[in-house]
Amino acid sequence: QVQLVESGGGLVQPGGSLRLSCEASGFTFSNYGMSWYRQAPGNERELVVGITRAGHSIIYANSVAGRFTGTRNNAKNLVSLQMNSLKPEDTAVYYCKVTVAVGEGATDYWGQGTQVAISS
Repeated sequence: QVQLVESGGGLVQPGGSLRLSCEASGFTFSNYGMSWYRQAPGNERELVVGITRAGHSIIYANSVAGRFTGTRNNAKNLVSLQMNSLKPEDTAVYYCKVTVAVGEGATDYWGQGTQVAISS
């Protein structure tokens, strides 16, 4: 079955960097775009970055433009989120997501999330 496992979260000081990873299995990884979302306490889950099948990074959250970049390694079934110049407002649980075709429809699959905390 489809599985997504995130890693790489942690506590970082403002201005620091983190690299999140999401290891995928159970589907043909290279056929699907991937997405990174985040959810801060009390907020709705927010789409941050999309990564196309070809590996292009698309920023959806204006607040991370110029700081976050999504990448993928199709040989390793891995998608990553490089986060630089981190700010306290980047504190959230970060999730990767894929929407997989199932029959005539599609199903969203989420990882368990990885906590990112930005604080001095």
